[in-house]
Amino acid sequence: MMEARSGELAKSLVRSGVPEALAEEEVAESIHRVISFAGWTDKYQSLFASLNPVGGPHFDFTLPEPVGVVAAAAPARPSLLGLVGTIVPIIAGGNTVVVLASERDPRTALIFGELLATSDLPGGVVNILTGKVKEMLVPMARHMEVGALDLHDVDAELVREVSDFAAESVKRVRVRSLSEKAWYDHEACTSPMWIEKFLEHKTIWHPSGS
Repeated sequence: MMEARSGELAKSLVRSGVPEALAEEEVAESIHRVISFAGWTDKYQSLFASLNPVGGPHFDFTLPEPVGVVAAAAPARPSLLGLVGTIVPIIAGGNTVVVLASERDPRTALIFGELLATSDLPGGVVNILTGKVKEMLVPMARHMEVGALDLHDVDAELVREVSDFAAESVKRVRVRSLSEKAWYDHEACTSPMWIEKFLEHKTIWHPSGS
């Protein structure tokens, strides 16, 4: 769906002030980012699961599970690649996400939302909000059904405030401030560790029968 509407996405980025050549590169890299994390969806389990040695007649397994609902704030720039790069590792791990799109370019985020609505992604997995991060992030951090926060380029004072609210319900908080150029480092930004941050690890004991 992104490939089918790549021209529209690029034009939207140009309208927001991105040079045409860079806009086309950002769209292409965003598509590449989606494909990369789609490839991880049936592989990360083998990386993060383990069979643990125990001193008794039991098998002991550790298995990764999604944390549930993740609230995220995407970076202002790159508005499309940053949005996509925020969303896809979260949902690749089986979570749902409520994400605040770039304040500088909400229009491109809305086009991306339309793409999701006409793709085969189940409804409710990705929820894109537009608005001011300072006004919307605190209620998201205080929401008891949110299991984790993923904050990109958020003001340090606001990070402290939402972290205090997150502590009340023991939310996991990740804070990143990548440069615009760093978002184009495909190898670094498609590491399975981006998925791991929003996984819980459940340990199961099972009698071995011996």
